[in-house]
Amino acid sequence: MKRIPLILMGCGGVGRQLLEHIVSCRDLHAKQGSCLVQCSGYYSSSGAIQAARDVPFRIATSGVQLIPKEVSLQVVGVCDSKSLLVASDVFTRELDDNFLREVIRVKSNGSSLLTLRSFGECRVYSNPESTREITDIAGLLGKSTGLAFVDCSASSETIGVLNRVVDLGCCVVLANKKPLTSSLEEFDNLVSQPRRIRHESTVGAGLPIISSLNRIISSGDPIRRLIGSLSGTLGYVMSEVEDGKPFSQVVKAAKSLGYTEPDPRDDLSGTDVGRKALILSRLLGYRIEMDSIKIESLYPENMGPNVMSVEDFLADGLPLLDKDIQERVTRASSNGNALRYVCVINDSRCEVGIQELPKDTALGRLRGSDNVLEIYSRCYNEQPMVLQGAGAGNDTTAAGVLADILDIQDLFS
Repeated sequence: MKRIPLILMGCGGVGRQLLEHIVSCRDLHAKQGSCLVQCSGYYSSSGAIQAARDVPFRIATSGVQLIPKEVSLQVVGVCDSKSLLVASDVFTRELDDNFLREVIRVKSNGSSLLTLRSFGECRVYSNPESTREITDIAGLLGKSTGLAFVDCSASSETIGVLNRVVDLGCCVVLANKKPLTSSLEEFDNLVSQPRRIRHESTVGAGLPIISSLNRIISSGDPIRRLIGSLSGTLGYVMSEVEDGKPFSQVVKAAKSLGYTEPDPRDDLSGTDVGRKALILSRLLGYRIEMDSIKIESLYPENMGPNVMSVEDFLADGLPLLDKDIQERVTRASSNGNALRYVCVINDSRCEVGIQELPKDTALGRLRGSDNVLEIYSRCYNEQPMVLQGAGAGNDTTAAGVLADILDIQDLFS
């Protein structure tokens, strides 16, 4: 059995859904592990051995056979913003499925993990003690069996501990965008061991955006331009106002459907799209910081959270924005274009905001909350590679995180 110990940081919607996936996919993972190669001592095809050069093999009596090896994802720790729960012995024990279901239940009710201190066998640590314990566990397992740190939080406070565990030989899987959008110094340290970090779900949830770009880059095909609608919320809003609906009405509808954050300005500011754009820019090798990106907010500063409450913004602020947005929609339509809120990365330039795009392109045809990314390179010059699909949601994002964890299984003993 291949054992992958992991610690989950963040038990919000994505973190809880990840635990659900881990528990429900036990049987599937038992069939999807790496393989042992069996071959005859007289078998002369070096190609078969070469193809399996990174996989353990043993001599058999005849033929070549792939034997599946079980993969076991073992959650040895979970933490929220206040505390850490750890298995009694991280080398031999894990938080079992009954315990994980209790974590899901407790956190779904908005309670602290500390309420589980007497449920099952676990050790309980509060901050800042929990940070020291995480580092100790990383030191113990990082150089032996291996350890995966999975950050499903939305906090910038995990950056320090993530950089420490990377130095200790651990793997990191991210849904949290903030560690990758911190300073270049912290970013460089975090990605210094590229085989040990996965972050597909930081851009486009479960869409294979990061892996597709990495494949193109590693093939030697230079990427010349990226343009994408990377916010399900803003994709929905812009496609709805195109139908003539008032901007304020559409934003309120998006909020009622659960597409926006509790304060819609968190989406309308464009900051989240800006973080995704920065991650993609750095992936392409651009040495830029967050403040280098030009981001267009869909509301003025005098309607910001420090000036207006959410209630006042929805009732009094939003309607004042309808006229300008409608005029821009009408102007774009007269030019045969559609308005989309996109990020554009081109020649070390990175911008985020509303742009007019031809209606006969993938972005121009976008409806609803899908994400769309157009990739232009030498091979994809006239007709871009287009990636499209659900780019948000706890279930989709958690599925992407789980795929990332399984993708690094070869680094574990």
